[in-house]
Amino acid sequence: MAERVERRLTTILAADIAGYSRLMRADEDGTLAALTACRAIVDGLIAGHRGRIANTAGDSVLAEFPSVADGLSCALAIQAAIAKHNELASPGQQMRFRIGLHLGDVLIRDGDLFGDAVNIAARLQALAEPGGICVSAAVREHVGTRLAASFTDAGAQRVKNIADPVHVFRVAASGPAQPSERPTALPLPDKPSVAVLPFTNMGGDPEREFFADGIAEDVITALSRYPSLFVIARNSCFTYKGRPVDVKEIGRELGVRYVLEGTLRKSGNRIRVTAQLVEAETGRHVWAERYDRDLVDIFAVQDEIAEAVTVAVAPVIADAELHRAIRRPPGSLDAWGAFQRGLWHMKSFSVHENAEAQKFFQRCIELDPNFAGGYWGLAWAQLHAGAGLQSRDLVETQSSAEKLARRAVALNEADAEARSSLAFTLLMRGDHRGALAEAQHALALSPNLAAAHGEKGAALIFSGCPTEGLAALQTCIRLDPHDPLLRVRLLHKTTAFYLCRDYKVAVNAADDAIRSYPDYPGPYRWRAAALGQLGRSEAAREALKEAIAIAPATFDMFVRRLVPWMRPEDHAHMLEGLRKAGWHD
Repeated sequence: MAERVERRLTTILAADIAGYSRLMRADEDGTLAALTACRAIVDGLIAGHRGRIANTAGDSVLAEFPSVADGLSCALAIQAAIAKHNELASPGQQMRFRIGLHLGDVLIRDGDLFGDAVNIAARLQALAEPGGICVSAAVREHVGTRLAASFTDAGAQRVKNIADPVHVFRVAASGPAQPSERPTALPLPDKPSVAVLPFTNMGGDPEREFFADGIAEDVITALSRYPSLFVIARNSCFTYKGRPVDVKEIGRELGVRYVLEGTLRKSGNRIRVTAQLVEAETGRHVWAERYDRDLVDIFAVQDEIAEAVTVAVAPVIADAELHRAIRRPPGSLDAWGAFQRGLWHMKSFSVHENAEAQKFFQRCIELDPNFAGGYWGLAWAQLHAGAGLQSRDLVETQSSAEKLARRAVALNEADAEARSSLAFTLLMRGDHRGALAEAQHALALSPNLAAAHGEKGAALIFSGCPTEGLAALQTCIRLDPHDPLLRVRLLHKTTAFYLCRDYKVAVNAADDAIRSYPDYPGPYRWRAAALGQLGRSEAAREALKEAIAIAPATFDMFVRRLVPWMRPEDHAHMLEGLRKAGWHD
């Protein structure tokens, strides 16, 4: 059996003792005793800063931390503690550590760390002075001004076995921050909350200060358009500008679950912006990304980066919220948690999972009758029950779902997700123009809402505009690759390729959907039809058998009345492919 290898972004600390071999030659027993005492200090500080020791060999230590702040705080604490320890040690037994710190992707196998990021941390350690700390530019950028430390830019350094130069900063403690009275923690709102801190201008160029501020302001504005997010206003976020802050304290002071922070650096006519999303309570890095751009039109670059950050962060938060909800016991869920559990169960296409989803959406409504999400979530679940699971009366199911979606819109007319749900219910009832209008309305409210692009795409595809619909679907999937309804988006992509008469691509799209969702019947049906159109008779017949076998009770409903065709010729086109695959009326 192959060993399981995990890859993740982490903060790596590499440390060793300067002149350790010389100390061992001079006094082996005394040096080992001193090493044991120092390692007890170091190991305790690593654990106290939420670190994990991954590798040790002789005098060297390799550890990882869930955040850059934890790693650098630990490095500073180690050097301070060892310096104090050395004051009481004899000159021959004084240990002076060299520490390197880097943020990067690592491979983890059996608890050990591997990869270029580990090598870079080790090279930084070798560049450090005895008793000193060297960090990479990635660490410097992510720390910003949040820690009481001073940084000296040592420039780009060529190091052994690393192809590109490593930008190095030397670090020293700049004294503890003045204590202040700890404010009372604000309660978390009933939906995911985020504070966007002002981005740090690393170069200190005042002309770039407005650019860094502008990116943060634009991200705040864009995220505020997502009805599922509680976004702290700009004025509150910008009170932290230029202050050494702690993410956990910000979470307490502003009452938020997530903090988005970033840095900006300029070199010549190039700009680099880094951004990271941190879970405030734990300091865990949820997401991080770097954006490099040519600085031609500064406002266009600002808009582009702000949009890129927004469309990346919103689905990451949504996915994190799903996982938070499923870790909690069902009996302890509030309305938001019940809603998230419903979405989680919607990811699977089965009678049991759909029933569970409906149960949690119903509970959400009971816990908070004024929360629109419970209604539109239940509408989605009912429609998918009608789309081939367990609902016998399709017309009644569609009517109930439409009422729920309209109730969601009535509760909050500015809820783009509610309008997207209404668009889908109208499409399933055959109101193509109404569906497209609601999807367009949702996009006007929230231009980056993946669901709205998905419903727009579906409405266009089944209205006879598959090329335009496919473009909207591609945008939907790019915006939210972890969409709970991704299987539906992939099915509609397959449909669009088929209607465009690009049958080979339709088969490939169906295969992709089947690999991800082997229990979902829709792609099997379009695969059979596409193979039939390609004249691959034997493969088409086998595909048709699979399509019928996976859901025999609903295959007839699919070909007769389930698909909401606007144009009879599109329905005839589908039936033509199935007949060529061997299907008989």
